[in-house]
Amino acid sequence: MELSEKKTGESAPGQIVTTLDRVIPPGTCRVVSVPVPGPVRKRLFALGFVPGAVVEAVRSAPLGDPIEYRVKGYFLSLRKEEARLISVIPGGG
Repeated sequence: MELSEKKTGESAPGQIVTTLDRVIPPGTCRVVSVPVPGPVRKRLFALGFVPGAVVEAVRSAPLGDPIEYRVKGYFLSLRKEEARLISVIPGGG
């Protein structure tokens, strides 16, 4: 599993917390939080990006945006600006 170079922080010793847009396909991660308010948070929750959910980055478009993810058994695509709103721990699967 690869991540892009920049990290957003650490939740516990050895656990890197980053954002979903930094998980390079193919790779897996586990959702930690969705720290945005209002309708955007509700939409992401409805799509399956709830804390504890395992997310697999499947592939990206030729120019890198959007990225296809597998969440709870189904596939969906998010733009990097949307994926940046989701905090994850890499390798959660």
